[in-house]
Amino acid sequence: MAMKTLRSLVPLVALGLTAITASAQPGPETIIRGGEVFTAGGLRSADIRVVGSTIAEIGSGLAARGASTREIDARGRLVLPGGVDPHVHLGRDRLDDYTSGSAAALAGGITTISNFGGVGAGSTPAAAVAQAAADVDEQAIADFIFHPIVSDPATATPETLAELAATGQTTIKVFMVRPTYDANAAGFVSTMHAARETGVLMMMHCEDAALVQITSERLLAEGRGGLENFPDARPVTAEVAATQRAVSMAEQTGAALYIVHLSSEGALRVAERAQARGLPVYVETRPIYLHLTRERFDGPTPGLYIGQPPLREQSDVDALWDGIARGTVHVVATDHVAYTREQKLDPAQNVVQHRAGMSNLQVMLPMLYSEGVGDGRISLERFVEVTSSNPARLFGLYPRKGAIAVGSDADLVLWDPEETRTIRNEDMLSNSGYSVHAGRVVTGWPTLTMRRGEIVYRNGEVLGAAGSGELVRRDRWDGPPF
Repeated sequence: MAMKTLRSLVPLVALGLTAITASAQPGPETIIRGGEVFTAGGLRSADIRVVGSTIAEIGSGLAARGASTREIDARGRLVLPGGVDPHVHLGRDRLDDYTSGSAAALAGGITTISNFGGVGAGSTPAAAVAQAAADVDEQAIADFIFHPIVSDPATATPETLAELAATGQTTIKVFMVRPTYDANAAGFVSTMHAARETGVLMMMHCEDAALVQITSERLLAEGRGGLENFPDARPVTAEVAATQRAVSMAEQTGAALYIVHLSSEGALRVAERAQARGLPVYVETRPIYLHLTRERFDGPTPGLYIGQPPLREQSDVDALWDGIARGTVHVVATDHVAYTREQKLDPAQNVVQHRAGMSNLQVMLPMLYSEGVGDGRISLERFVEVTSSNPARLFGLYPRKGAIAVGSDADLVLWDPEETRTIRNEDMLSNSGYSVHAGRVVTGWPTLTMRRGEIVYRNGEVLGAAGSGELVRRDRWDGPPF
């Protein structure tokens, strides 16, 4: 994906010790002063001048240009690019809409999030975007991207995907785990050809539908359909088989493949072998696979931990952390879905009928920082890559998002690396009202979040207004971005 110059600003260049300045822009001025700023060259002590919605200058001892200049003291803080979470589910019949989802994200240092929406029979991906755009305009505080979910490949042709890309949204998602997938497999191969031809990235949920279906049904028939057996109902073999198939389809069609919420070492090894062959195969994992294991299903509340795929073994957790450190896992994203605790613990659920997903937006970055950077598992550079710059590059947002650079959007997070808090249900801003991680002690938290130059969160309070977020246009996929 070629790096593109933003608007009429000067191109991005490597940041040196002297100030870098963009051309003059209208709008109020803010100077963030004295922080440890994360730029393309790593951390450096610097000031940042924000003019309007854009980073206009980075340097030392920047002078205010008028009496109205706002100054923010960032001493003792890291200044990081706003997080980009490309895997979030909001709206429709879910508890979190674009407003409450935005609030949770901004409090957690994430400034750009996503949503998904199905493409109905006889409809188009572009029509799904149009429907979402109205909700973003009314409700969003964070900025957004949107992924249409394609269940019928007849709706994702070269013509309809070209129309989608023209809207500025350049991804689709396909569920290999749905029973209808195999009946339409040939059509999805054609869709992958169409995606390659139109610059659209394929996101795929890799679990084999037949293996999951039959395994789950057999457990029910054996009287083992309770949620404590959920990991056995969706085995690693189902994830590995689907990942192998998706990689083969991508290799044959030349399409780029983005594997969502990969959970196991076995599936990761499939992806890594593809990457070693030079294939554009990108891996996302999610927080529950980094911080929890299947032992949670042995406790009294297994319903709280239902996700698809399920929690795995400690060896899988270790492999995913290692993949992040080595760069074979490219993105950590929440797959945030809000349910109340009561909904998740509904006793009517079983291994076939259940509520999958949980609230993660507010604590994903602090937990990853605390247990990753703080515990020495990953570097700060890798933390920023998997939570901001990599998703921005993969989803056609970079360098507008995912970077602290002249010309980029002023999506900035002031991060206190020393602040220690205990995660508490009563602090959660998602309408779910709880966190599966409540009681965990976490060191490293955002204290201020700025979205396009506006302070939208500070010290526990969301300040941004519903409707101030934007549906952000994205570039088409035109080759590996890193």
